[in-house]
Amino acid sequence: MKRAERHTGKLAGAVLAATLALSTTAASAAEKINYLLPAPAVLPAFAPWMLAKHLGYYKAEGYDVTFVRAKGGVDVAKQVGVGNAPVGGGLGDTPIIVRPNGIPVRSVALLGGGALMVVVARGDRGITTPAMLKGKTVSVMSYQDTTYYALLGTLASAGLTKKDLKILAVGPRNVPGFVIAGKADACACVPDWEIYVKGALKNKVVSMPSQRYFPSMAQAILASDKTIKERPKLVAGIVRATLKGLKFIMDDPDKAAIAYVKAVPAHKGKEKLMAAILRNFTERTYKGQKVLGMMDGATLGKLQDSYMKMGIIRRKTAVNELYTNAFVK
Repeated sequence: MKRAERHTGKLAGAVLAATLALSTTAASAAEKINYLLPAPAVLPAFAPWMLAKHLGYYKAEGYDVTFVRAKGGVDVAKQVGVGNAPVGGGLGDTPIIVRPNGIPVRSVALLGGGALMVVVARGDRGITTPAMLKGKTVSVMSYQDTTYYALLGTLASAGLTKKDLKILAVGPRNVPGFVIAGKADACACVPDWEIYVKGALKNKVVSMPSQRYFPSMAQAILASDKTIKERPKLVAGIVRATLKGLKFIMDDPDKAAIAYVKAVPAHKGKEKLMAAILRNFTERTYKGQKVLGMMDGATLGKLQDSYMKMGIIRRKTAVNELYTNAFVK
């Protein structure tokens, strides 16, 4: 081997070694944190988070994120509030429900200008409006999830309460399954479950987005007042990375679906289905914000008024204590 070639080989080896050393250092420097989710991480509703992890957005911010399942959005808020995890997910209105009970959490980013919850009814049950749910059976994930409260708000818009129908808490997998099997007339669904029901029933369904009837909201990132005060860098990093995952979907749902299936192998072979679901999320939930991630205080205030009127909460919280846009500007 010529001297120049030996020198080039040594230089290339040194560069490779340095690159590997830097990668190892970066990986070891990433702080391990838990992010609480209200339902199983494999659900497409959590695609922005799964993509943020898969594409390295969290690592780039310095965090090695592990997703841990809680029992609905209210449970997430309770655990984040007492410090069991620094951040978690629920709907944007979750703080309205928990802060009156002394749980000091607020929304730090809202993932979309639309709503997460959509009532999906079987087309053969004669349901075309929320008022027609009277006397019917509706499946929900749990009574501790904020999609359940969104359902109550939708019912209230038609002058109904939970006593006017049968609401079944059946877990995330059975929410659309009960409708498909005919065990429920309708469900408090999210956009991915809507696609499942439409596919199984050959589009013979009626969809009623909750935002059409009252000021319902999308998913949000939740953090406690203590974490916001003491660890603003962490909150900002998680918000930035998650919103990058969200934007990745919005920019090209079909491309995002391919990456998402790689991130969540449980959906292997279902790329076309996942693309349809991500397109539905983009239209139903993600669009509509002037600044991606920003909460509208006026809408939140109207929603709190609705919950007070329905008796879901017994006292109001100052709206500026329910959220902060400091991390999305």
